[in-house]
Order: sequence, then structure tokens, then C-alpha cells
Amino acid sequence: MDVRENWSRSGIGGAPASIGRRLHDYEVYLFLIAFLGVFYLSNGPLLLGHYDLGWHLAAGDLIRERGEVPFQDPWAFTLADKRWYNLSWLWDVMASMLYQHAGFAGIVLMVVASGAIIAGYLAFCGLSSGASAPAVCIAVFAACLLYPCYEASPNMYLAASPNIATMLFAVVFYGECLRRRAWYLLPLMMVLWVNLHGGFMLAFPVIGVFCGVALLRRDWANFRHYVLAGAGCFAAIFVNPLGWHVYDGVTATLGHFVQADIGEWRSYSQNVQIPGSIPGIVYALTFVALELWYRNTARVPLEARLLAWLFLALGLYQFRYAAFFFIFSSVPMALHIDRLLPKGLAGFDVQRAMLAAGVVGVLLLPLTFVHVRLALALPDMLSEEDANYLKAHVSRAHVLNHWNIGGLLIFRTHGSVPLFVDGRAATAYPDDLLHDYLKLVRWEIDAASWDKVISKYRIDAVLWVRGHEQLRQFLVGERGWKEDYTGAHVSLYARPPAASR
Repeated sequence: MDVRENWSRSGIGGAPASIGRRLHDYEVYLFLIAFLGVFYLSNGPLLLGHYDLGWHLAAGDLIRERGEVPFQDPWAFTLADKRWYNLSWLWDVMASMLYQHAGFAGIVLMVVASGAIIAGYLAFCGLSSGASAPAVCIAVFAACLLYPCYEASPNMYLAASPNIATMLFAVVFYGECLRRRAWYLLPLMMVLWVNLHGGFMLAFPVIGVFCGVALLRRDWANFRHYVLAGAGCFAAIFVNPLGWHVYDGVTATLGHFVQADIGEWRSYSQNVQIPGSIPGIVYALTFVALELWYRNTARVPLEARLLAWLFLALGLYQFRYAAFFFIFSSVPMALHIDRLLPKGLAGFDVQRAMLAAGVVGVLLLPLTFVHVRLALALPDMLSEEDANYLKAHVSRAHVLNHWNIGGLLIFRTHGSVPLFVDGRAATAYPDDLLHDYLKLVRWEIDAASWDKVISKYRIDAVLWVRGHEQLRQFLVGERGWKEDYTGAHVSLYARPPAASR
């Protein structure tokens, strides 16, 4: 057997003998899904902590009310003629419907179910690659604990936001490419993905890696399949309300200057939290060490290795990609761990113990849900009480709000209090406005920048984070404004009548 033949038989596509054994590994799925579900549910309030959830729900309400996807924002007063590229309109509609009928509990259950599917798919990939049940449990459990990136809240990747759609479809595309069977279904899935989240572009690096490896192996049959799948996915991109303008929406996000001020787009080093980031760092170092130690093994699918290394490098460059490293590395890690474990751990007794533990985990799921249900709510940065005061006193005024409050302001007031900016950034707001705003989000006050923005946009009130003492001293002490309202997390500063527009 030559090197090319041995190489081409590695991985899922060349291991049909494992299928029969895989059918008896249901206890692995039960264990992983049950206990990861318990863990995700126990963090239910944190899953709702994404600052953009408010505007996503309001957008879903708006689309359902109008029966169409709006191309112009109805909530802000700073848009000028900027077009709104809502790349997640379908997710917004789904979340809006869930919220109407099941409240925040329904949204959390949808997120947890997505996490369970991701865990199940990764377990399937690991078992199908030939790794033992204990090794798959260890690798997948670690990956599924780490990829949500809880230490970077609210920029998590298992949260009530459209990000979860990209995590889910990235895993499905990865698994189906590894299986080398249902490639023809990928364009159909792409139609859903492109309407759920702008991260659909990740489909092409995944397919591209498999296509490139097939070409390197001279595996013309699979090369043709991946090329056709890629072409079909490209065509599927345009099946959305924006048509070809979806490209404008993506380019308005990728490589935009505003990324420098958004945590998830910064480097991994800028997002490290000690001690919270230590488990992820240890996992990454372990992966690198095992990969180097077993670098000559043909047992690990080359595509899985390339994707893991690619997204490890991308994750160090921009933190948001680190989550995909944990996901794509789970198959290589399972196969490496399998070589380190005693052979006896793959026996019947171990799997029976996992089955018993999985049953316990299933029983814990409803108890965990009942325990956290009353705590499921939007972040309290802007409360209902705060919103009621704003609607009563600054309705239709020009309010300069903090970025992180914008999504909640949209949700709480549905446009009755026009806002300045929110997390939609370049997909909804002009570049000039974003340049002006980013000069304000510094701890030390730049008086000239604040005076310019207040004058240019005829600001009547400033809604800002309560703890910004330098801003309070500037507006109240130096410019004669009044701190008109103070909530638990926000302060409202009103412009003096003599200076009003």
C-alpha cells in the first residue's frame, strides 16, 4: 500500500467498518447532550446577556408586522440615507415568535438545543473517525465547554444571538464534508444559513479545505463533489431579501474600522481573562503538543487537522475565530487522546457507566430549567423602569446613547425614543457617524469631540453608563447640563434649556 492510498483511507470517508459499532454508542450521545445541556441551562441568564438581543427581537417584531424585511432603520435619528443590511432577519423572526409564545425561556431552550445538536454532531464525527467512546467524550465535552467563550461575555458563541446559527451550520458542513456523502445537501442548507447570519461565508473555507485536500490526493470524485457543493453554495447566497446586496452587508462588517473597538474582533491576547482563560489556553497547548508528537500519523483526517490549525491561527489574530478552533480540533483531539488512554476504558463497563450517568443528566435537565427560569431576562443595563422614564421625558428627542445600551433601548421603546447608535454598527450607520461616536468612548473626556458631536447632531440628552464620572464632571460641571435621571446602571443628562436647539 503506497502513501497516497493509505492517506486517502484515513478519516470518516474511508472507515465504513465503524458504522455498525457507531450505532451502539448511543450512551455517548446521551451523556454528552444531557450534561452539556445541564451546563448550558445553568448558565441560561448569561446566554441572554448579548447586548444585541434587544434589537434582534424588535427587528423580528417589525418584520412580522410589516410582512417584509425593511431596508431602512425606523428607530435611529442618525441614519441619513444609509441602507440597513439585516443579515440575520430570519433568526430575528424566529426569536420574535419564540419570545411571543414562550418568553425568554423559549429562546434559551432554542439556544441549548442548538448546543446539543453541535455536541451530538461532533460526537458522531469523533466516533465515525474510529476514536473510542471515552476519548470522544473527553474531547467533545472539552470543546463544547470552551467554544462558547464565557470569559468574553457578552460576545459568546453559544448565546441568544444569530452567532449560534453560524456555529451550528459550520459544524454541520464540517461533518457532512467528513462523511463525503450528503454534499448535495449543502447548498440547501446554505439557503437557510445565509438568511440566519452573516457568518455564512465560513462555509467556503470549510469546503475549500476539503476540496484542496481531494485535489492533492487526486481524488477526482470527491474533488468534483466539493466543487459542485461550493458552486451550489455560492448560488444559494443570493436566495435572500437583499439579493446580491448581501455582499455589501458582509463587507460592511469584515475589515471595517469599527472592529478595532469591538472585543470579539480583537486579538486573543486582548481578550485573555485570568484565571478564566486558563482552561482554553491549556487545551490549545495540549492540542499543539499532541499534534507535533503524532505529526506523522495518518489516522487523523488531514482536513480536520488543517481546519484546526487554520482557526487556531485565526483565533489568535481575532478572538471570535477561537471558538471554531475548539470545534474543528475535537476530532484530532479525540484520536490523539484515544492513543493515550488504557485500552480497558473502551470496554462495556465504561459505556454502561456513561449510560447511567447520562440518564441522571436527563433527569437533571427539567430540574435545572425550573431552577433558572425565573432568572431568564435581558441584561438589566437598561431596565423597564429606565425605559418608562425615557418615554415620558425624552420621547422624540435626540438622545446620544452609549453603544451597549442601544439594542435594549430599541427593544424597550420600539423607536419612541430615537437612538444615536447600537451594535448593528456599519450594517446600519454611516461611517462618518461611527467615526464621530468612537471618539467619545474613552475614559478620559475629549471636550472638543464631545462638543462637536453634541452640536453636529443637535443632541438634547445623553444616556450613558452611570459610572463614567469624568463625563458627569464634563457635562454637569463644565457645560451646565443636568443629571436628570439616574438608574441602576445608566444616567441621563439633559441639555440646559438656554442651549437647546
